[in-house]
Amino acid sequence: MITLTPRAAAQIRLMQEANTATTAADDKQLLRVLVENGGCSGHQYGMSFDAPKDGDTEIESEGVRLLIDADSLAHMSGSRIDFDDGLQGKGFEIQNPNAKSTCGCGKSFS
Repeated sequence: MITLTPRAAAQIRLMQEANTATTAADDKQLLRVLVENGGCSGHQYGMSFDAPKDGDTEIESEGVRLLIDADSLAHMSGSRIDFDDGLQGKGFEIQNPNAKSTCGCGKSFS
């Protein structure tokens, strides 16, 4: 399971509204959370709006539906996604209990 904080859910809703305004009405797109090879620690997080695909798991947290593929879910199970818009920068922060180490930017892990 992946959970969102209320701040992350609010930001995703804003992003979905903007995305919906630029896509076709019948194009069902949700926020996809994923793990890719790369980054300075071996794996990196990614997010994009996408249509559901075979094998995806749909997760709902704080009233927001997310998509995640099986491989990414194996790396991120139990994670919590927050959104920080403070002085240190703006963006999503992922607290992942499965990460053995993370890089300084927080976007890469092993």
